[in-house]
Amino acid sequence: MVLCQGGEGDAAPAAGGQEPEVPPGREDGPGAVQPCLCPAPGVEAAGSEERRACGCCSGTSWPFCCEAPGTKKKAKCPGLGLFYTILSAFLFSLASLFLKKVEDVHSVEVSAFRCVFQMAFVLPGLIYYKTGFLGPKGKRIFLFFRGLLGSTAMVLLYYAYQVMPLADATVITFTSPVFTSLLAWIFLKEKYSPWDLLFTLFAVTGVILIARPPFLFGSRVTGLEGSYSDHLKGTVAAIASTLSAASTFVIIRKVGKSVHYFLSIWYYAVIGLIGCIVALLVMNEWRLPHCGRDRVFLILIGLLGLGGQIFLTKALQIEKAGPVSIMRTMDVVFAFILQALFLNNLPTWWTVGGALCVVASSCGTAIRKWRHSVKKAKQREI
Repeated sequence: MVLCQGGEGDAAPAAGGQEPEVPPGREDGPGAVQPCLCPAPGVEAAGSEERRACGCCSGTSWPFCCEAPGTKKKAKCPGLGLFYTILSAFLFSLASLFLKKVEDVHSVEVSAFRCVFQMAFVLPGLIYYKTGFLGPKGKRIFLFFRGLLGSTAMVLLYYAYQVMPLADATVITFTSPVFTSLLAWIFLKEKYSPWDLLFTLFAVTGVILIARPPFLFGSRVTGLEGSYSDHLKGTVAAIASTLSAASTFVIIRKVGKSVHYFLSIWYYAVIGLIGCIVALLVMNEWRLPHCGRDRVFLILIGLLGLGGQIFLTKALQIEKAGPVSIMRTMDVVFAFILQALFLNNLPTWWTVGGALCVVASSCGTAIRKWRHSVKKAKQREI
């Protein structure tokens, strides 16, 4: 049996409140050598059960995989992973724009529709990979909190999109990698260097420039989409969403590769749907949109969010996590462009300054993790 090389690079958490999931068959991290069910050269496979997909060559079955004798490895398309990342960022930004256009639907109800689309996508994967619906007994409590915190992050993010400028909310969510490093240091005892502290201070500075609290900027705050009260509520919701998303990344790291990627999303969708339904009943906000346009927007939000997640997963399959995390900052660029073109709301210079601080912080964190993963991979080779 031939050994095949695993995935490239540690999956650093992507920003924007959207969670980067480890693709199936790539959960073992950088440099991990996994057994590939391809027969060694000159050995025939014993039965159809042995003819499974090879993880080293994108699911191609033997004898056509890269390790089979007399075959050539398929050439990679340079930049394809980064193109998938940009496409993912564009789809996520479009979903956020349609969310801003929805008029009579509460953010919790929008989240419920999103959870339904997630469940419809994940269910066939659970059946195909035979993962079950509950997961290992010792990991269920972690999966529960992963689902609870992940869905909470989604609801809070959607609320922030509805009550504050699109660009402001998007920029705040890009502080997620910085807070992930901080929480991982507290709960997982991971290394937290002075560079991480500097990036955290940059992120906090960016959030302050966007929130513009009156005790620092005076009582007359300009460039807001609505009242300052709504702007402040949206800022708090966006920060809480970012912290919840960072907590889910820490939980995913804690669980590790013992739980399948699809099972993690399944908990996220099911617990999110149950929580949204309960919240809607308590708030008496459950209602179908009166306008046919809003119904179309809800469907588009679900489809675009799902498409963005698929392309992000594809990007992580064929590209290292560091460049993907850096390219995800295109979310901010798209948010600025869409806000100016379709919402007639030009971002203020305070927002631009905050965006520069947060993007610099996010990119710095991603580059450090990327270099660390490359260094670990070289040490394994030695």
